[in-house]
Amino acid sequence: MWEKIIEEVVLESKVNQRPFLADIRYKQDKTQKPVIIFVHGFKGFKDWGHFNLLADKFAEQGFVFIKFNFSHNGTTIQSPLDFDDLEAFAENNFTKEIEDITTVVDYIYSKENVVPTGEFDLNRLFIIGHSRGGGISIVKASEDNRIKGIATWAALSSFKLGTSKESIEEWKNAGVIYAENARTNQKMPMNFQLFEDYASNPERFNPLNAMSQMNIPIIVLHGDMDKTVPVSHAQALANVNDKSTLHIIKGANHVFGGTHPFNDGKLHQHTLELLNKTLTFFKNL
Repeated sequence: MWEKIIEEVVLESKVNQRPFLADIRYKQDKTQKPVIIFVHGFKGFKDWGHFNLLADKFAEQGFVFIKFNFSHNGTTIQSPLDFDDLEAFAENNFTKEIEDITTVVDYIYSKENVVPTGEFDLNRLFIIGHSRGGGISIVKASEDNRIKGIATWAALSSFKLGTSKESIEEWKNAGVIYAENARTNQKMPMNFQLFEDYASNPERFNPLNAMSQMNIPIIVLHGDMDKTVPVSHAQALANVNDKSTLHIIKGANHVFGGTHPFNDGKLHQHTLELLNKTLTFFKNL
């Protein structure tokens, strides 16, 4: 039986000093291990569904695994499993999410890092992003040479907001639009500042542009039964980078068979395929 270490840390947004939670899992064995940062998606959080079990699997296989809540994902330090702060959610945007990943990377490099230096290898710092977090991770990895490899899970290839000039104008006039959370029945507000943030630099906030510029190893994983982010997004991402690997999981949905809450001790077969492909990819880097 291996000894699992779990450390929970509170980090701080660079944008407005808002605190957010991260947890770090690893096997303490006095060997330098690769580090993986996991980035959740829209209306997601670090402890959703099977994410803790997946984190355990990566730690068991010899990785330092870090996952975190975006500072403005709607959760709080006190309630990391609930969207208790919809005002923060309404003020989330792409700049803040990229800066949050930067905060996590900076923390790994800092003296404050709670993991002993002999337990991690900064030359093998990788990132995994799910859904919108996958698109954000692509943009971040293209801008930060400390990240040496990336795996995307059901990632978006575009953040394009608004379907027409009319809908954008309606959003601007109202100041807010809402995304329904089918699980919690909450109406999640998105203030118009999200569009303004995107429109301030659409070339930067373009996963396809970022993907085409990257020279690090990339694996794009997606389910062909994903109704949230169609598999065409994965194909588009892979098509703009000749060095990327594309793997389609037959029958898999957007969360690869996961659910929340996740009460099963066993991972779904689609999640296992996702896990094994990702592990093999990073172990070979």
